[in-house]
Amino acid sequence: MITRKMAVQLPTGLEARPLAMLVQVASQYESKIFIEAEDKKINAKSIMGIMGLGLATGEEVVISADGADEEVALDNIENYLSNR
Repeated sequence: MITRKMAVQLPTGLEARPLAMLVQVASQYESKIFIEAEDKKINAKSIMGIMGLGLATGEEVVISADGADEEVALDNIENYLSNR
């Protein structure tokens, strides 16, 4: 299991469309992926769970992944959240 702290740098934060894209990115991987913010740990493959976090631009989250493709998963999620 690996964990990484990162900031949401999407111009609109995690509104409906960017949030759905994040779930699509996370769902490409076999690893279990979680987003932690505000003392909540949410499955990154759950659109409803992430919606409940209401993350805005500039907020920091901790992403953890556990599985065979955990490193690649976190790299791609970080790329997405940093708006690269």
